[in-house]
Amino acid sequence: MSITKTAYPSEHQEQVKFVSWFRRNYPSMKIAAIPNGGHRHKVTAMKMKMEGQSKGFPDLFIPELKLFIEMKRQKGGVLSQDQKDWIAYLNTIGYDAHVCKGAEAAKELILMKTNN
Repeated sequence: MSITKTAYPSEHQEQVKFVSWFRRNYPSMKIAAIPNGGHRHKVTAMKMKMEGQSKGFPDLFIPELKLFIEMKRQKGGVLSQDQKDWIAYLNTIGYDAHVCKGAEAAKELILMKTNN
């Protein structure tokens, strides 16, 4: 029997779980989501693109750590070429950009970076 895609939490569920954990454990540190994904009305999508929305930009930013996180599902999440390009670019200009497959991977990254 194969495990279906639905056997694992969605990227949204993973991100919500991680952000909730982060805010509980690091209340003085800011975290922000970058709403690049999702389906929108064509007019809204056009407006957002004109305002600077960029395809493939990472999902989360933690300014104090200069850290960008691209969240993916534990299994099945695949990076687009745009996401790969953004991550490479951010890493070359002094930021730290990572792909985390699930909330637990993101937690481990934060614990490593904060030495907790």
